[in-house]
Amino acid sequence: MNYYLCIDYGGTATKAIVFDEQGQEVSSSSFATKRQEVESGFYEVDLGESWQAIARAIGESLRLADLPASAIQAVACIGHGKGLYLLDQEQREFYPGILSADSRASDLAQAFEKRVGEIWELTRQHVVAPQAPVLLRWLKDHRPDVYQQVGAVLAAKDYVRFKLTGLVHQERGDASGNHWINFQTGAYDPAISTFFGIEEMAAVLPPLVDYQQIVGGVSQEAALQTGLLEGTPVLGGLFDIDACALGSGVLDSETFSLVAGTWNINTYPSGKPADLDSGLMNSLFPTGEYLVEASSPTSAGNLDAVLKLLMREEIILLKERGESIYETLEVFLAETDATFSKILFCPFLYGSNVGQPAEACFWGLTTQSTKSEMIRAVYEGIVFAHKQHLEQLIHSLGRATQVLRLSGGATNSDTWMQMFADILEIPVEIPQAKELGGLGGAIACHQAVTGVSLQEAVQQMVTIDKRFNPRPNSYYLKKYQVYRRLLAAMESVWQDLLALRRAEL
Repeated sequence: MNYYLCIDYGGTATKAIVFDEQGQEVSSSSFATKRQEVESGFYEVDLGESWQAIARAIGESLRLADLPASAIQAVACIGHGKGLYLLDQEQREFYPGILSADSRASDLAQAFEKRVGEIWELTRQHVVAPQAPVLLRWLKDHRPDVYQQVGAVLAAKDYVRFKLTGLVHQERGDASGNHWINFQTGAYDPAISTFFGIEEMAAVLPPLVDYQQIVGGVSQEAALQTGLLEGTPVLGGLFDIDACALGSGVLDSETFSLVAGTWNINTYPSGKPADLDSGLMNSLFPTGEYLVEASSPTSAGNLDAVLKLLMREEIILLKERGESIYETLEVFLAETDATFSKILFCPFLYGSNVGQPAEACFWGLTTQSTKSEMIRAVYEGIVFAHKQHLEQLIHSLGRATQVLRLSGGATNSDTWMQMFADILEIPVEIPQAKELGGLGGAIACHQAVTGVSLQEAVQQMVTIDKRFNPRPNSYYLKKYQVYRRLLAAMESVWQDLLALRRAEL
């Protein structure tokens, strides 16, 4: 039996998971990603602290698996897309990692997006604030002292792979989603760096590798830190949306992959990229096709934040009793329905999906409103945000898909999954594996170690556990229609609202 270790580095949680070649999870160790909001919209991680936590999680996962280190045949790193992880000219960490929820460069992103047609045929990417070229331009403008020290530009999982092997590479699929790749050539293009006004960065972009390519082995130093065997093969790894799609068994457009986690991510593989006017993103997918994507930071991360704001005391009390707030909310959701809350929630705490900076808000609060109504509105508002993106994908594809495969933290709630099915009006399936990003990495490992095809690996390792069929619910449809009308009505004042909070009026 072959065993594989996958390190899934996300913006909310980070996990080290051991899988066997049948796709079964053998062990897992996780921790909350140690992010800090150093200023409003500035989301960073201390790289040294993060690596130490990852190394401990790897060691704990190996211990829980009760396997010798020699049993691990390969390691795959999975990571959040976008963001920025830098090394200096001596290949040392010198600046915090920047997460995908970061919005410091929003104004720059809007300015570049107005000109994106100039390079659309190269990159097939819209411009968003947390993409690496935009963040580098922000550093050039605001922190030239940092910019001048940059010696290598990495994505999240590329940094973890660097710590495991001591080797500096960037994986092609992740780079394509971070606005680095010329889709016509599959390689870097100086025209991209020139477009963003960061010509100097073309010289410090690391060599590109493929997701299933063995790029090196675990170094002696990393072996001592993690408990892995020195020389254990380490793969190129996967952009998390690619990993979740593979772990969900999504290889063509008959099935869409939805991730409800820190980000609201909705994708399908396609032989044809989405066009500029669709507003959708494209990246390179392991099948050799494109992964068409509609996404925004408008998903389950909003629920975590609102719960901390509204239910801090309840969370502490339940924790003291050895209980979870989510278990309590599962009962609450099961005992209420679409008519319970007359409040609507706009899940824009970490960013928006309306094409401009916009802020979260509750609509319909009265003196009779309760925290319970507000909480249910958050659950519903997050699904409404997914529905917006799903409608974009269906319009681009020209037809509805047959089924949705969901992954991310939201899948731990059966009642929420039924709400997804009811609101999205498409059957929702949940794979058996809980850590689908990690399973995607294990599938890549299985390919690399055994030489089987991607299709064969997916067929062997992916099992569907639950299915939620949509139930007709006209009240949800009415709520969604009002939600969309409210968003449209707010178009002219989002900027003023943001300026008011920033005391710029």
